[in-house]
Amino acid sequence: MAGYVFGLVLHPTRDVSEVVGIIDRWAVRHGKTLAVRAEDRHRVPSSVQPVPGPELAARSDALISIGGDGTMLGALRAAVHDPKPVLGVHLGRVGFLVEVEPPDLPRALDRLVAHDFTIESHACLACDVCGDDVVAFNDVALVRQPGLGFVTASLAVDGQEYGYYRCDALVVSTPTGSTAYSYAAGGPLVSPATQAVVVTPSAPMSGISRSVVFSPEERIRLDLRPSSAPVAVEVDGLVIRDAATEGAVEARYVRDAGLVVRLDPRRYQERSQLKLSLLDLPLLPDQLRELLPEELREQLNRRELAPPR
Repeated sequence: MAGYVFGLVLHPTRDVSEVVGIIDRWAVRHGKTLAVRAEDRHRVPSSVQPVPGPELAARSDALISIGGDGTMLGALRAAVHDPKPVLGVHLGRVGFLVEVEPPDLPRALDRLVAHDFTIESHACLACDVCGDDVVAFNDVALVRQPGLGFVTASLAVDGQEYGYYRCDALVVSTPTGSTAYSYAAGGPLVSPATQAVVVTPSAPMSGISRSVVFSPEERIRLDLRPSSAPVAVEVDGLVIRDAATEGAVEARYVRDAGLVVRLDPRRYQERSQLKLSLLDLPLLPDQLRELLPEELREQLNRRELAPPR
């Protein structure tokens, strides 16, 4: 494929035809090439070239993720061995990684090919899960199956054993993932600027009962104990093992594994502040006012003016 190639990463179930249409019309006008995984060819116009799924990132100059944070994480994982800039197009629900709304796409694509953007680097966890190599940008979790007991696992750091967990779930997260499953389990919010790995037990019954924060240089290993119930293993929310009864999870922090496109870092930061307010971090009224569209701010200001005498 010649010229600048955009690889499209589609939400697995939602209707993305409107957004793909915007991108396709832009690509035709500008003489650019679009590619998509072969298994998604029926969801895009015939002008979009299908390629084998594992080759999409390697054949693309940049990836466009169409969906929410889950789709964005999938795009980052797809490009982890050959990181490419990933632009996130937002469809609907609250997202921390995606930035662009569909109406803003043509201008965003202009800036993407002109290299008029900044890159936000994301770390990942390179994991050995019961012998399988996987990558997690948010978290890897060991989760109990209801009615079958508890997750029981021992913790080792750099080969040294430190203790054990007995809990409903055990979550190992990156700073990006600290606002997801780890936070729901009672873990801390970790700044994206921090390099760290967080291990958090959910509903601990005994053993280690609080979150532990490790440095990026430390290798973390969780070994299922013989007394553990069968557990599901989730990577970024995707189940990769359904009923593991033995084995181990090793996690290693990898810097700069994902490249997220930021067109307006300040505006993205403001949106993230608003989303974080949904996580029990309320903003001050004046901060919330600044996040409103300009026309709404003006309406609010007019309402607060004293009536004429």
